[in-house]
Amino acid sequence: MEETNYNVYGYRWIVLFIYSVIQGVMQMLWITFAPITGDAATFYNVAPLQIGFLAMSFMIVYIFVSFPASWAIDTFGIRKGVGFGVILTGIFGLTRGLFGNDYRFVTLSMIGLAIAQPFILNSITALCAKWFPLHERATAAGIAVMAQFVGIVVGMAATPFLSIKFGIPGMLRIYGTITIVGVICFFLFIKPAPPKPPGEVDTERTLFLEGLKHIFKLKDMILLIIMFFIGLGIFNAITTWIEQMIAPRGFNIIQAGTLGAVLMIGGIVGCFVIPPLSDKLRKRRMFIIICLILSAPGLIGLTFSTGYWLLLLSGFFLGFFFMSAGPVIFQYAAEVSYPSPEATSQGLLMLAGQISGIIFIFGMDFFRSESGSMSPFLIVLIILSLINIALSFMIKESSMIGAEYEKKKQR
Repeated sequence: MEETNYNVYGYRWIVLFIYSVIQGVMQMLWITFAPITGDAATFYNVAPLQIGFLAMSFMIVYIFVSFPASWAIDTFGIRKGVGFGVILTGIFGLTRGLFGNDYRFVTLSMIGLAIAQPFILNSITALCAKWFPLHERATAAGIAVMAQFVGIVVGMAATPFLSIKFGIPGMLRIYGTITIVGVICFFLFIKPAPPKPPGEVDTERTLFLEGLKHIFKLKDMILLIIMFFIGLGIFNAITTWIEQMIAPRGFNIIQAGTLGAVLMIGGIVGCFVIPPLSDKLRKRRMFIIICLILSAPGLIGLTFSTGYWLLLLSGFFLGFFFMSAGPVIFQYAAEVSYPSPEATSQGLLMLAGQISGIIFIFGMDFFRSESGSMSPFLIVLIILSLINIALSFMIKESSMIGAEYEKKKQR
């Protein structure tokens, strides 16, 4: 009789696929200008930092919208909470294309998209908890995060070619059309929850404010927030300045776009490997440590490589280990912070990374050498990544995933 209270539905994969499409679209819109920073600055007759601000605005706005977005997701559910962000994404993705000749309208549209972003990004673990059993959630989160990387790959690789062929306004109109298609698919196929929950481990969560207070009492969550502050900040800074970062070493915008794509492809492959292994072996901490240790050589290679193939290899290596740690960390946070709501724990991690992203982006620009090299601050980021590795050894393994495994063995 007890087993009939829980069920796993095949439709969960359709929900995850459509949700992942929206994740990818949002990241594509965010990263659009990163591989063409110099050309966009010339087209709009503004400074490169003003083009960098278009991506950085997402991080600034996130600071103010993250908590309201997490509250909305926890209170109103996936379809309504995330749906609000999806509607905003459609509106401002379209206006950015329609008024792509004017930097002011592009900036306003990017700010509108930035408001929408937390409603989409903060919901990964919440959606996984609604539709997936515990032993599949890191895998499901990995697929959603992988979709973000796919969106960044499209933005990094396609933007230089589209902007050359159709001009920057034409490229923005193409992305606006893709956005509208994604919005329509979301409202056609997304359901708020299955008829029955997928498991019994953590079906009850506290309210937003209670969950927030609980999180700040947990040592592992404090450490995790610091780790995400460093890790996501590094990721945001590198993806924002990728073209300016390697241009002083003689690389062009096509090569910058390719590097960005290779970085994300590494992340995509890593998400196919690391989160499923974490689920299969019922281990979170071990994979977080491994990923942080093995991502360090990739960051070092991006900082110092002067050969193009070595640069690409470093990008792939960094992407594979660094980015695939994200979904494992999200799920680990949801487990160790129980009974705090999933969107609250994930929102806090993302908020920390957006704040550091702003700091690191300004730091990379401020500490440029006379030749324009960003290597001085990249060295600082390498040191911070080593600190992250040390912090990862201080967290404890998730007891929830172990308890779920023991229950399955006893049945």
